[in-house]
Amino acid sequence: MEPQENHLERERFCCWICEDLLKDPVTTVCGHSYCKSCINTHWDKEEERGGYSCPQCRQTFTPRPVLETSTMLADSLEELKKTGLQAAPADHCYAGPEDVACDVCTGRKLKALKSCLVCLASYCEKHLQHHLQSAALKKHKLVEPSEKLQENICSRHYEVMKMFCRTDQQCICDLCFVEEHKDHDTVSAAAERSERQRELGLRRQTIQQRVQDTEKDVKLLQQEEEAVNASADKAVEDSEEIFTELIRLLEKRSSDVEQQIRSQQETEVSRVRELQERLEQEITGLKRKDHELKQLSDTEDHNQLLHNYPSLSPLSGSTHSSSFRICPLRDFEDVTAAVSQVRGRLQDILSETETQILQIVSQVDVLLRQPEPETRADFLKYSQEITLDPNTANKELLLSEGNRKVTWTSKNLSYSDHPDRFNYWYQVLSRESLTGRCYWEVEMKLGLRWGEVGVAVTYNNISRAGRSRDCEFGYNDKSWSLDCYGNSYDFYHNNIHTPVSGPVSSRVGVYLDHSAGVLSFYSVSDTMTLLHRVQTTFTQPLCAGVRVYDGSTAEFCKLK
Repeated sequence: MEPQENHLERERFCCWICEDLLKDPVTTVCGHSYCKSCINTHWDKEEERGGYSCPQCRQTFTPRPVLETSTMLADSLEELKKTGLQAAPADHCYAGPEDVACDVCTGRKLKALKSCLVCLASYCEKHLQHHLQSAALKKHKLVEPSEKLQENICSRHYEVMKMFCRTDQQCICDLCFVEEHKDHDTVSAAAERSERQRELGLRRQTIQQRVQDTEKDVKLLQQEEEAVNASADKAVEDSEEIFTELIRLLEKRSSDVEQQIRSQQETEVSRVRELQERLEQEITGLKRKDHELKQLSDTEDHNQLLHNYPSLSPLSGSTHSSSFRICPLRDFEDVTAAVSQVRGRLQDILSETETQILQIVSQVDVLLRQPEPETRADFLKYSQEITLDPNTANKELLLSEGNRKVTWTSKNLSYSDHPDRFNYWYQVLSRESLTGRCYWEVEMKLGLRWGEVGVAVTYNNISRAGRSRDCEFGYNDKSWSLDCYGNSYDFYHNNIHTPVSGPVSSRVGVYLDHSAGVLSFYSVSDTMTLLHRVQTTFTQPLCAGVRVYDGSTAEFCKLK
């Protein structure tokens, strides 16, 4: 079968709903054929409206028709399939309501594969071949299928709008240019597109940088979460170990007290029993003596009593209990009172420490960094006036504009000697000590040959004397410096170099959030572009600093 005929056969035996070869074909009362499942699904959706229609001719039916298989269509399909008839490929599907249709197709239109910005028409694969094969049409601009091609036509002159008026910010055609825009700032639409693409590229860079920065923040938060969990787990473990040790100590002390009480109990009981035995022996002897005396007293023979009386032995010293001082039984009660006193003191300590511990626990706070300002107006809310300290300035640096501006002069300015002065590096520090959230800007003018300005922050205890790197901004662990050149930036901290990319500007903004450990440098022009951000922990207040070389100047701007 020829290709055209094959295409016609496909149209005859394709379901209008699914646009594929009929499966289990059925025919409605109006004569149109569909896959049985397709038409049933269509009617299921219409059932709520109480009517049923043919998707192709819109004829309505009431009640819902009973569908029967079209035997003739089914047999014909089987025969045609044997001759090579297959379902239409996806590229040849017909255009639906949401698709861009081919402008050349007649009847039922196929999906467009490309749109031409010159012809202002869309073409399916078949009708696109003319553009691809014709030398004259190959230069036409083909784009993805678009329904908005007519927006490229001037509504007044019906010409393609190939120009852009920057004065009026609108697309225009050649006739518009001649009639209304001749004296305006106009360029080709392609040139304006290139410029807008460049601007979009810069915006994308900014967005991508913010994405990277935000991803870093997310990673930092994840690390913070892990640190919080690890710290809490360790605190619980250490606390359990300490309290367990306290419990063991109390148990041992309890055992020691019990042992001491039992030992003293045994000693005292032994003494009491010894004395008791002695007293019982004395009682026995006294009773025996009393019996002898009674017998002698009861003797009726006067001479016998008188004869024996002188031979009576005298009584021995008495060991009667009245001769011993027996204290009331309160010795071990004192022990109980002492232990009770210890318990009271321990309860007081535990109660006091519990309050302290709970207060300390409640004060544990993960200081999440507050969102960094976005617009320059937001940054200016934290503007900090910076003035330079003459006692720190290198002797070849001239301060002016109320000590806000510094210029490298190459001349010794005969400053007095001062222990705070940088005596080798061309540097100077601010008077202000910086904490909290603050923002300042530095306006720079670079020297002609080797001009350079280092915009820095540093701890006040940075070394000042000599040419050691311990004194130079960015080359030690006490300072952070963004070095600015004519067409590039570099960042230094602790003698580690980090290349920095971004738009070069004569003004650099510095944002500091001391408690959050955030230090950010921005290129300031019509917009603010983040150049570099530091996330660290600041252990001391900071000072602003600046280093200048070879005729360069740097001025801390008045922002309020």
